[in-house]
Amino acid sequence: MHILIIGAAGMIGRKLTSALLKSGQVGGKAISKFTLTDVVEPAKIDFNGDVATVVSDVSLPGEATKLIASRPDLIFHLAAIVSGEAEADFDKGYRINMDGMRFLLEAIRQEGLKAPYLPRLVFTSSIAVFGAPFPEAIGDEFFNTPLTSYGTQKAICELLLNDYSRKGFVDGVGIRLPTITIRPGKPNAAASGFFSNILREPLVGQEAVLPVSKDVRHWFASPRAAIGFLTHAAELDTTKLGWRRTLSVPGLSTTVGEEIEALRRVAGDKAVNLIKDVPDPKIISMVAGWPRNFDAKRAISLGFKAEQSFDEIIRIHIEDELGGKIGG
Repeated sequence: MHILIIGAAGMIGRKLTSALLKSGQVGGKAISKFTLTDVVEPAKIDFNGDVATVVSDVSLPGEATKLIASRPDLIFHLAAIVSGEAEADFDKGYRINMDGMRFLLEAIRQEGLKAPYLPRLVFTSSIAVFGAPFPEAIGDEFFNTPLTSYGTQKAICELLLNDYSRKGFVDGVGIRLPTITIRPGKPNAAASGFFSNILREPLVGQEAVLPVSKDVRHWFASPRAAIGFLTHAAELDTTKLGWRRTLSVPGLSTTVGEEIEALRRVAGDKAVNLIKDVPDPKIISMVAGWPRNFDAKRAISLGFKAEQSFDEIIRIHIEDELGGKIGG
């Protein structure tokens, strides 16, 4: 099996690559080749088979065609610019998030016109495709009315994935990721970044800023769960999806206050006292239109799993990123 990961240099891309290397197979088929691509060169990996690391931007004409020419069997499309940046730069958001997906799908279709070709494409969508007003829990039948440019771009990509799959050009699965928390590394341009920041920084003895009320409720999963979603989607029997190819996967509905209390239970008052309330009207306004809770029956019935408590999410971060230790 030849696997192409687009967005391989990002946090999810790196963790996904590591998980696949450890497994060595997908759906019982041995991995023989990796093509890892991003706008910056992905890290080298230790793999006995073929490896290609490629600097490429699939939102530019012709780039996706080059990547698909080697006819990968399994494609993970993770590349995107995040919510805050997509909202701030309208043109860039549509170019990268929407045009990149369209160019990729069209490259797959054109390759299939030369000779039969039907790769599995796993696409990371977002809960931002939904907009307020919300029911108590968003079910599988709730309509897409995004209230951000990022959410609109992802919703368009979901429709494209459905249509290209329906026409038999690609075997697509879309995953609406919850907000992934706790993200390792430095803060990024995502408007949702504070959900991670208020936990990650205090766990290493650094101050963090909370720009919203502690009453804000949101939908979360860990990076470890996100990798599980992607690898499960790669092996899924897609005949069970019909032509609704994108799933809202399970997660954990929690308030910011509950996040902080979980931090207190795991790391104590010293960590919690490093969180400083600094309200940001712009972020407060954006968060008001974000989903808060889901009833992910369809994905759960298909075998997708996530954490059951925020304490578990924090402990996963400590185990995976901090060597099992906390404190500055």
